[in-house]
Parts: sequence; C-alpha cells; structure tokens
Amino acid sequence: MHSGILQAINGVSFAALLFLLASGFTLSFGLMRVVNMAHGAYYLFGGYIGLTITRYTGSFALGVLGGGLAVIPLGYLIDRFLISRTGENHLAQVLLTVGIAFVLGDVALKIWGGDNLKVPTPIELRGAIELPGGIIYPTYRFVLILFGIVVGVSLWLLYRKTQIGAVVRAGVDDREIVSATGINIDRLFVLVSALASFLAGIAGVVGGAFLTLYPGAEWEILIYALVVVIFGGLGSLEGAMIGALIVGLLDAYGRWLLPEFSYFVLFGPMAILLLFRPRGIFGREG
Repeated sequence: MHSGILQAINGVSFAALLFLLASGFTLSFGLMRVVNMAHGAYYLFGGYIGLTITRYTGSFALGVLGGGLAVIPLGYLIDRFLISRTGENHLAQVLLTVGIAFVLGDVALKIWGGDNLKVPTPIELRGAIELPGGIIYPTYRFVLILFGIVVGVSLWLLYRKTQIGAVVRAGVDDREIVSATGINIDRLFVLVSALASFLAGIAGVVGGAFLTLYPGAEWEILIYALVVVIFGGLGSLEGAMIGALIVGLLDAYGRWLLPEFSYFVLFGPMAILLLFRPRGIFGREG
C-alpha cells in the first residue's frame, strides 16, 4: 500500500517539473504557432547556468532565478532573428530549432563538460520528511510539488484573472482579431516567449537538483514535455496541468509495475488519445 502511495507522490513531483517546462511551451505554440524544439535546450542551459550561480553564491534561490532570467535573452534572440524568418512553416521551424538545440547542446558540452552534474540544494531541503501514514519522502521533491502548485496557481490567476491573460487567451483563439483591435501582437509574442523561456530555465535548475544535468538531457525532457502537450492540448494552461499530472503518474507507475514496458505505458495511452481526440483533452478546433 505504501509503495503505491509513494509512486503516486513520485509521479506528482515529476509532474510539477514537467508542468514548469510544458506550460510555457504550450502557450507559446498556441499563441505564436511556433514549434520550438529547442525548448529542451533552454531547460539544459538554464540548469547549467543555475548550477554555476549556485556554486559561486551558495544560494539555490539565486540559482533558480538566475537560471530562468539567463534564458530569456537567449530565447528572444532565437525567436527574433531565426524562428521569425520561417513564418508559419512548421517543418522549417522543427528543422531549424532541432539544429539550434544541437548547437546549444554542443556549446553546453564545451563549457560544462560531459559529466553528470547535480545542482546543490540548501541543507534544509536535504534529507527526508515523514508524511501522514508513516511515509518517508525526500524533502526536496516534496517542496518541488509545493513549488509547482504555487507556480501553477500564479500562472492560472495571470491567465484567467488579468487583462494580459485575457489578451493572451484571445490571441490563442484568433490572433487576427486581436491584432485588428489595435493590440500590439508582437509585444504580446515577446512577453509570452519570455515567460516560456523563463519557465524552461527554472525547470532546468530545479530538475537538475534531482534528475542531474548531462548531455542529452534536453532531448529526454523534451519528449516528456511534448507528450504533456499532446495529452493536454495546445494553447491550454489547464491542459498543461492535467497533461503533466497524467504523464507524471503514468511514468511513475510504469517504471514501478512494468519497468520493461515503461515507455509503452506512457506512449500507448497517448496513441489511443490521438485516435479519438487528436487535439488533446483541452484542445479546441481552429
């Protein structure tokens, strides 16, 4: 019984990390129609930069903030000078951003090397805590769940209860109408792109504290983020939340119950969903 509950908590903690990465990814695609396969590289770069800041300052909080902020100008330059030139040619976007991800991966390999690196966490987040029912669980991963909830609620309030959020939602539904009302859609694109890059960067730091950082991690985490988006639906924040939870639980229970078929447990339900609802749970037509 305890093992099943423990795996559920593991799934939720992984879901919190996936939500940080996938929420910005799905909103930027929903608004800008950009398939940015370099999003995983933003995760890796943010993680490495956060690791460096944490080592030099001794502050994990500064590392998380610095890792997120550092990816914003990187994402902006790539969007502004490279991706924007592809128009709405999704195949060109995929090929271009895959190439960018490989370049960023090589740059990271040159700077930080090929060893597995772990972001140091504060002393107070090390060790384990006892949860109700006598379950012993790592303190850091439990705090990650709380952090994911705080970020998720903050994004939901921003998305659903503010004027900026209303404009973003309208832009996801119909960019032409929003632009016709006099709203600067390009400025909106920059804001959403910056938020997506920031979330990817902080995901890299918090993820690097328990998954570690290494060459190739950007592709592994990107696959999970894409599955989250497929489950939840493009352009939906709520979809990113539910999709991350589904993927996190499927991954945890798959690795526990059927380790030799863990990928099938994850991708099998995704294939079935695509058959009956190709736009995802919260995806809409148009």
